[in-house]
Amino acid sequence: MNFAFSEEQETLREFVRQFLENYSPETTVRELMETDAGYDAETWSMMAEQLGLQSLIIPEEYGGQGFGYVELIVVLEEMGRALLCAPFFSTVVLAANTLIHAGDETAASALLPGIASGETIATLAFTEESGRWDEGGITMEAAADGDGWTLSGSKMYVLDGHIADLVLVAARTAGGVSLFQVAGDAEGLTRTALATMDMTRKQARLDFDGVSATLVGAEGESWSVLERVLDLAAVALAAEQVGGAQVCLDTAVQYAKDRVQFGRPIGSFQAIKHKCADMLLEVESAKSAAYYAGWCAAELNDELPSVASLAKAYCSEAYFHTTAENIQIHGGIGFTWEHPAHLYFKRAKSSELLFGDPTYHRELLAQRIGI
Repeated sequence: MNFAFSEEQETLREFVRQFLENYSPETTVRELMETDAGYDAETWSMMAEQLGLQSLIIPEEYGGQGFGYVELIVVLEEMGRALLCAPFFSTVVLAANTLIHAGDETAASALLPGIASGETIATLAFTEESGRWDEGGITMEAAADGDGWTLSGSKMYVLDGHIADLVLVAARTAGGVSLFQVAGDAEGLTRTALATMDMTRKQARLDFDGVSATLVGAEGESWSVLERVLDLAAVALAAEQVGGAQVCLDTAVQYAKDRVQFGRPIGSFQAIKHKCADMLLEVESAKSAAYYAGWCAAELNDELPSVASLAKAYCSEAYFHTTAENIQIHGGIGFTWEHPAHLYFKRAKSSELLFGDPTYHRELLAQRIGI
């Protein structure tokens, strides 16, 4: 069993890193996070046409490249480094994964090619006012309406929900939790962008008032699909967190070498050495957790549920602690708006809460391994 990345995967990493250095530098991130849409349409198109990132894990029969989850982990780690402002996570990790695993050939054939080509921005509307990420958190009801369905209720914290062309909605029918597809401009759907601490990842509130919807998959049998998608999303987010944590570690170490105080670099002081050593340990451990979880996701093996929760819990705390220590090592300048440290700190905090915080995932892990 070899967990080293292949030459092709490392080449993919280099291509994506170079692309993001050119098209998602800090100046661009700051510009885009101030906009309502939160992304650049031209860059989004280039990601699809030149690098094929949106089609990476989509099967070839639906217009994708058919790569595995390990390749996606590589890409997301680089996106986490760059704080990419784009609806990639919502479209590929959430929506595309849901369609791939929903077992609905008709929906997959109709919707996945648009995602693969970059023409369709999509998302998954799961969470409600309660903020819960478990099955009990889904209370929104779907009512049968002739051959179709109508949805009424609200969804919260929907990633890129205000700009999505396609919204996959989790709701309850008489049979249980079911999945539905809704057009982003559907009649009766009100979309409101939320004010969030992390401005680099947009979220929205979606209000449904008798919105017409199409069932995806079998009625009442979608919780197992959503549970798997949430595990896959947790793994993907862990990879993003690793990328961001590595940047913070590198930045802190470089500053500790460059900043001179009392006639010597601050990195020579024991307190700063200890901080950097602790950060290194956390980042490397987080990488191990995220990479192993990525392999489990690629194999869809029995370990995925427990490893996904383990990776999400550990990488969340490692990323947040690393961003906080990065600010501490930078001192006063680290607290300023002009310095990028706060951008990573805010992304780390929002990512820590997304799909459930570390406490939630430790409890989930305990349940899954039978403790």
